[in-house]
Amino acid sequence: MSNYIAMDCEMVGSGNRSLLARVSLVNNFGSLVYDKYVKPTETVTDYRTFVSGIKQHHLNTGENFNTVQREVQNLIRGKILVGHSLHFDLAALGLTHPERDIRDIAKYEPFKRLNNGNTPSLQLLAQHYLNQRIQSGEHDSAEDAKVAMKVYQTGARNWP
Repeated sequence: MSNYIAMDCEMVGSGNRSLLARVSLVNNFGSLVYDKYVKPTETVTDYRTFVSGIKQHHLNTGENFNTVQREVQNLIRGKILVGHSLHFDLAALGLTHPERDIRDIAKYEPFKRLNNGNTPSLQLLAQHYLNQRIQSGEHDSAEDAKVAMKVYQTGARNWP
């Protein structure tokens, strides 16, 4: 499992668009290997703090988007990428990843059965597989990445 890395991102709003605000990566042991706030590339109109946990001061000292993009790309290259609704995170980063190397727990059919064939929330998966309550308030991308990895390891035993 050392070839696995889980990712989660938090977003803020700019008009009707979402901007990358924070990226967290954990290894297969659940240890945080990357966690950075990102300076916005456009004017932020909604920090979405009640959901994202992001406040203005986090982004004022954030890293340049291009630097974060390059660093994340280097860290996930050649790895099995685990996460929940990864297409949103990859799009926010402006990155792609080989489909064969993506383990999106939001799309895994056995997990979808928990929600009548619909996309299960990370909260539902954490409660069912880990008996853990998450996201009761603000989200934390580091915690969410750790939970995604644990759910994958616990519930997806037949998924390579």
